[in-house]
Amino acid sequence: MTMLIIIIAASVAAFAFVALYPQQASAHCDTMDGPTAKDGKLALDSKNLSYALKWIEADGAEELRKIFDQSIKVRALGPDARDLADQYFLESLVRIHRAGEGAPFEGLKPSGVPVDEKVAAADKSVETGDLAPLAKLMAPELIPELEKRFAKVLKLKDYDPDDVDAGRAYVQAYVSFFKFAEGEDHDHDHRHGHGAHHH
Repeated sequence: MTMLIIIIAASVAAFAFVALYPQQASAHCDTMDGPTAKDGKLALDSKNLSYALKWIEADGAEELRKIFDQSIKVRALGPDARDLADQYFLESLVRIHRAGEGAPFEGLKPSGVPVDEKVAAADKSVETGDLAPLAKLMAPELIPELEKRFAKVLKLKDYDPDDVDAGRAYVQAYVSFFKFAEGEDHDHDHRHGHGAHHH
């Protein structure tokens, strides 16, 4: 177990070194406040990896599962070990998520990093089920398509957390909605329907 802690500590230190470089503040899924990290925390606290797996391509699931199992073991060793294990898992989750998008991973940014106004509004819309916060920031001609994508997000939102395929379908709709809101809709095709987005 001691060797496992050393390996995790070294991995976290490497991630922290990468995170020292300049970051794009709008990269929402790369922040501790973003939806990927939030679901990662929920997976750790509930000891149910399904909450996080929806952000990962099927071919990355086994890697994440091994890291999750290691992190759960280390978490039980005390508060400091828990913090270290959590950081290791969340960094790994976002890294594998970004790799699945064909996008670079530049470190997990801390809570409080500012995000684009449209991203914040889109988050609020998904949270409340009301498109108004975002719609007022969009050009009128974009509203019909935005409403269509938003409706799909709401339709898929209440999935069974243990149904990973349903979760992935929700993430695909979620990312499509955010990409359109940010004007990134036609950039960076992705085999799972994600793009190299900044949600």
